[in-house]
Amino acid sequence: MTTSTSRRGFLASSAALALPSLSSVAAAAKADDIKLGVATYSLREFPRAQAIEIVKKLDVEYVSIKEFHIRYKSTPEEWAQGRKDFEDAGLKILSGGNIDLKKPDELRTMFEYAKACGIPMMVCAPAHATLAQVEKLVKEYNIKAAIHNHGPEDKEFPDPKSVLDAIKGMDQRMGLCIDIGHTSRTGANFVEWIEKAGPRLLDVHVKDLKDPMVARSQVAVGDGM
Repeated sequence: MTTSTSRRGFLASSAALALPSLSSVAAAAKADDIKLGVATYSLREFPRAQAIEIVKKLDVEYVSIKEFHIRYKSTPEEWAQGRKDFEDAGLKILSGGNIDLKKPDELRTMFEYAKACGIPMMVCAPAHATLAQVEKLVKEYNIKAAIHNHGPEDKEFPDPKSVLDAIKGMDQRMGLCIDIGHTSRTGANFVEWIEKAGPRLLDVHVKDLKDPMVARSQVAVGDGM
């Protein structure tokens, strides 16, 4: 897929074929509203400049930046330079993460990092104990928090239900990043939970598994179950 038309057609046909029950979602969101991007975690073995070139060769304009490509422990000036490198390449930063938000004394630093890097949404892994503090910072910085469910090993947020239950009644910028592989491994139906999440669904991480219950069976998208 090398043109915007083919990507648009792919997204539209995928929504029609894979999500036939999501009539309410389809009514609210057209294919053009779905932004297909690359999480640079997938390019973690490459330095920033090379990762940017790879994304450009894929003809994808959206990225979710992982810490490998703009380091947390860099200076604010280095954060800004990292942002500039992505934007000068014509890439649009949709999110950053996964960002750990479990340590109360590090939360503000992570929001400062996101602000400097031009990250409008943090794909994140908070703890139940830090949720209230995270919500306050979401309001202060106007940066969304998309809580990523990490599967049965995760004692905080293993599945979409655990996220949605925890943020019920919170600011609407507190939402869910559903990981379809990790969700599958909990035995939950990720298509159903995409629909149940409604406007709380802020992001989707796509992966594929040979065995839908085994994390180490990950393969290229399209080669698994």
